[in-house]
Amino acid sequence: MDGLPPDVFEIIRVFAPVFSERVWPRAQVLLIGAILTPGRRTVAAVLRVMGLSDERRFKNYHRVLSRARWSG
Repeated sequence: MDGLPPDVFEIIRVFAPVFSERVWPRAQVLLIGAILTPGRRTVAAVLRVMGLSDERRFKNYHRVLSRARWSG
């Protein structure tokens, strides 16, 4: 992800093997956005914080999280 400090990228890179190469760029946006989003962390809120509120293909970001089983 462009513009990330190397230290931050090293931390989130740990999650890269969990995602396909095609999905990883979107997953990075969601990871960083979730860290920066105050309050409720919805995909819409994350995209808004990341400056992507006008993203036309927002459903692709929803798919990152909806295609796999997640356990808290």
